[in-house]
Amino acid sequence: MSLVIPSAQSGGPGLAVTEEVFGREFNESLVHQLVVSYLAGARSGTKAQKTRSEVRGGGAKPWKQKGSGRARAGTTRGPLWRTGGVTFAAKPRNYEQKLNKKMYRAAMRSIFSELLRQGRLVVSDDLSLAEPKTKALTDKLTGIGFHSGLIVTEGLDINLFLSARNIPNVYVSEARSLSPVELVHSEKVVVTTAALKAIEESLS
Repeated sequence: MSLVIPSAQSGGPGLAVTEEVFGREFNESLVHQLVVSYLAGARSGTKAQKTRSEVRGGGAKPWKQKGSGRARAGTTRGPLWRTGGVTFAAKPRNYEQKLNKKMYRAAMRSIFSELLRQGRLVVSDDLSLAEPKTKALTDKLTGIGFHSGLIVTEGLDINLFLSARNIPNVYVSEARSLSPVELVHSEKVVVTTAALKAIEESLS
């Protein structure tokens, strides 16, 4: 059984797609897990402190062991000293969370199915530009009632990408590098026919 994704142009022909990809029930917990995993993978985790062995210096014993009246000390880089290292030093860590391919594809199918049910997913091939010009793209987007959201193309369309840079809340992405966070947060998602076919093939 097939579904039809409506055209962004009023009265334009829609595009038939399989129910296997675009007719799934919304799995909120799985989508949440995908979004959390995606955001966690984007964290840099660069916080770092030095232990006593990593602080420069401190090789010489500051004073003799006995007779000075001061506490015994073998280095000036111990954690109790002002110039010393940190007892439990923070180290760079990896925040990445594992999500296997089967779960990823199921979550993406769930997202696209929900976008289609809510009327937030449309198809359009009338967004190509002869030159990078923001006004030309703005006029085209206004004509299809698109004010904010995500535009998905099959490959890198440099003219479209450059034209969209100065438009607030409008983003352009390739089908192969879609962000689940952008899909979930987008008011509307406009996909080209070629990109939609590529998405359908990758999620089948």
